[in-house]
Amino acid sequence: MSFIQRVLSTVTGIIVFLIICFIGLIILGAILGSGSDDLIKVKSNSVLELTLDFPIKDYGGKIEFAEYPFLNESSKKGLFNIIDAIHYAATDNNIKGISIDNNFINAGVSQTKALRGALLKFKESGKFVVAYGDIYSQKDYYLSSVADTIYINPAGMMEFKGLSTQQLYFKDFQEKTGFKMEIVRHGKYKSAVEPFLANEMSDNNRAQIEAYLNSLWLEMRKDIAVSRNITVERLNSIADSLLARNPELAKSSNLIDKIAYHDEYISAMKYAIGMEPDKELNRVAMEDYSEYASRYLGGKYNKNKIAVIYAEGDIIYGEGDENTVGQGTMEKSLLEARTNPNIKAVVLRVNSPGGSALASELIWREIELTKKVKPVIVSMGNYAASGGYYIASNAHKIIAEPTTITGSIGVFGMLPNGKQLAENMGINAEQVITNQNALTYSFFEPLSDRQRKYIKEGVVNVYELFTNRVAQGRKLTIAQVEEIAQGRVWTGVDALKIGLVDELGGLDLALKYAAEAAELQEYSVREFPVFEKDLDKMLEDFGIVKAKETILKEELGEENYKILKEIKSMSQKKGVQLLFPYGTNIK
Repeated sequence: MSFIQRVLSTVTGIIVFLIICFIGLIILGAILGSGSDDLIKVKSNSVLELTLDFPIKDYGGKIEFAEYPFLNESSKKGLFNIIDAIHYAATDNNIKGISIDNNFINAGVSQTKALRGALLKFKESGKFVVAYGDIYSQKDYYLSSVADTIYINPAGMMEFKGLSTQQLYFKDFQEKTGFKMEIVRHGKYKSAVEPFLANEMSDNNRAQIEAYLNSLWLEMRKDIAVSRNITVERLNSIADSLLARNPELAKSSNLIDKIAYHDEYISAMKYAIGMEPDKELNRVAMEDYSEYASRYLGGKYNKNKIAVIYAEGDIIYGEGDENTVGQGTMEKSLLEARTNPNIKAVVLRVNSPGGSALASELIWREIELTKKVKPVIVSMGNYAASGGYYIASNAHKIIAEPTTITGSIGVFGMLPNGKQLAENMGINAEQVITNQNALTYSFFEPLSDRQRKYIKEGVVNVYELFTNRVAQGRKLTIAQVEEIAQGRVWTGVDALKIGLVDELGGLDLALKYAAEAAELQEYSVREFPVFEKDLDKMLEDFGIVKAKETILKEELGEENYKILKEIKSMSQKKGVQLLFPYGTNIK
């Protein structure tokens, strides 16, 4: 009897707990829902504060929960939400200027260039742009160089030394641990897997990295040169001799205008807008203003629409989410775009280093079906490389930023092998088979010559399909594609010269061409994809994963945690991959 009572009490407790959780979710949803309308109020004589220290994505994202619609959200913190907000601020009488204040920008080079372009356009309104930094990274300074006046703290620091990147190599690590990666690749420049094959960088890989770093650095210097009235050559000399390493040198090199404390910077802005020194300056955070602008100051509704579909993140086989590109969400988005009679054209915004070959081909097919009925224009972001270029190559027209990293037309296959690791731990795996190829792959056995032959065959087949897709989309011969393929990486500037892209520019230019192709004088934009969430996923993301991530960061440190993530990420990539050289972090 007591056993039954205990069981009943346990069941009752579980039911009560679930009811409480459900009610809690409803209350949370009500709070979130009510808060969504609680927008800022922009006062007169306000300054828009551009501090972008959060991760900048091209697309803020739309998330829908089928079972709990009150948890739906549509973020307005994406790159183009911010750019739209900057454009509107130029017409907002309450906004007198923009302050780039200790930015620590968390964005790619192409994204930073796009923001810089928006600030240049904002200055045409006659309003001021000023910048202040305790510390300027090179990307921070690249953005801030557009300002009318650039301030630095008297004890501040500044980086202006040229670009660099660092690649970790794991050949000896594999030998010591017994955990190895079985690699098959095609393309002499396809260096994504090189760290598992050698201890040093190959000449081919070094040559392509030097080429695209120099191209990026030249673009940055050209923009800075115009804004600061310094020659490109002089900027290189400043970088070579570190002539901006402290505030005094930075000012004498004409990279900085004023050395001042932050309170003096605030006082200068008050003076610029005619405020009394003892009054508080009205500062509006960009995160808040972009939400405000999108809700109350957006464009007029128009029945004719252009779909902007964002392909952002690694390409994976599956549904995909706000951090990855899956053929599931892309197929739904492209299907809706081509079957909706109000959508007249499609702009595909690609910001991806690539990934799964199969998923890339499936997305390519959906673009092929779409372009038969509607114009498809591609806009490239920071990256549109390997699988990212695979899907882009099928568009009617490709627009890239000068600083976009693209190409990487090559293929690799990679499988983890733990034979030696298992033996070191006293583990032996035995297999029983009915046919000689029944065991295609085992984590506990190295690849046989026969297995390697079949995998190599698959890799070559995908490479041939890839080059054919590029030749077909770009109207090139296979021989012409081979000359620029082999996994070679190019910047947007160089990609234009060799025919991989049609023109240099941003999303606005892609939209212009889409409107022209669809013969639209006026239109509104509809963004895709919409990411659908279920309850299980919601609960998983409710802190459990983040808690584990936080613990690992605290125990290992930020840099070691990044290394662990890189190794784990590469070990999980199964099947044939179309991927940009991984771990490339430009500084």
